[in-house]
Amino acid sequence: MEQAPLQPAPVGAFRFNTDTSKMEYYDGNQWVNVTSDSPEVQTGGTRGLFSGGLNPSLSDVIDYVNIDTTGNAVDFGNSLAAKQSMGACASRTRAINFGGYTTAYENEIEYVTIASTGNAADFGNLTESKNRVAGCANQTRGISGGGGIGPAGHGTDVIEYITIATTSNAVDFGNLTDARMSAGGVASPTRGIFTGGYDDVPAATFMNIIDYITIDTTGNAADFGDLTVGRLYAASSSNSIRGVMGGGNITGGTVKDEIDYITIASLGNAVDFGDLTAARRDVGAASSPIRGLFYGGDTPTIVNTIDYVQIMTTGNALDFGDQSSARDRVSGTSNGHGGLG
Repeated sequence: MEQAPLQPAPVGAFRFNTDTSKMEYYDGNQWVNVTSDSPEVQTGGTRGLFSGGLNPSLSDVIDYVNIDTTGNAVDFGNSLAAKQSMGACASRTRAINFGGYTTAYENEIEYVTIASTGNAADFGNLTESKNRVAGCANQTRGISGGGGIGPAGHGTDVIEYITIATTSNAVDFGNLTDARMSAGGVASPTRGIFTGGYDDVPAATFMNIIDYITIDTTGNAADFGDLTVGRLYAASSSNSIRGVMGGGNITGGTVKDEIDYITIASLGNAVDFGDLTAARRDVGAASSPIRGLFYGGDTPTIVNTIDYVQIMTTGNALDFGDQSSARDRVSGTSNGHGGLG
C-alpha cells in the first residue's frame, strides 16, 4: 500500500493515493479520504438542525437552517418528547440527540434523516440517564461525553459511542479526565474534543479543561490544554481544522460573550477569537466547513438570536437570523461539521 511521505506533511496538504484511487488530505495525524458526498448534494448546502429547548416550558420543536446562507430557522419536525439539554452529533445522513431532561434525566437516543423533514424516531438508549451531554462524531461513529446524572445532577466522566448508520444502544468508550456536565464537543474525522464544563463534587467548579479522544478507538480521554477561562453552558462548533467555543457562564454567574478557538490536530491552550453579538449562555451550535453558528440562549433573558462566524478567521460574530421561537438549552448539529472532513 502507498505510504505517506517520509517528511511530515503540513495540515491541509492533499495527495492522490494511487492504491485507492482517491484524493486524501492530511489532518495533522493521518491522511483522510476526501468524501465524494457533500451537504450541497444532500440538502443544497450544509443544514444545521436544532432540537428541543426551554421557554418557559419544554419544547419538542426541531428547526433547521441552511448554514451557507443567512435567514430565519424553518420548522423541520418534532422530537420524541418535549425536552431540554440534549447532546447532539451527526453523520452526513443522520442527526442524533442524546439524553436530555423532561421531568427526569433521560437515557433516550433519537434520530432524524437530515435530508428530509419530519419527526424523530427511536435509536436506542444511553448506558445511563443524563442531560447536558457533549456530543461529537465522524461519519461512522457518534460520541457522547460526560453529562449530568440524577437525582442531584452531579457530573459523570462516562464516554459512550454508537454506530450512526445502525440503531442500537450506546456502548462504553472510556472516561473523561474529570467528571463534568455542560461541556462542549467538536471533532475532526480523527479526534473528538470536549471543552469546559461544570461539576459540584467536591466543590462547585467551572472547568477550563480541554480533553481529546481518537474517535475510531476506545479508551480514556487525554489532556489537550485549557480554555481561556473556566466556563459551562458554552456552545462549540468546528470544521476539520479549528474548533470555536462561544458564550457561557463563568464563576460568579457572569454570562460571557467571548469566543475561543483551538487547532484540533495540535495540543495547546485555546486562544481568543472574538465576541458573540451579545453575552449569552445555554446556546446551541452547528457548523459548516466555513461557518460556525450560535443559536439562541439566554442573557439570562431567553433570546431568538442566531449568530455566525467565519471559522478560519478571527473576529466578532454577525447576525444570521432568528429562531422560529426563542429558546435556550437547544441541541445543535449539522451534516457539514468538522468530524465529516
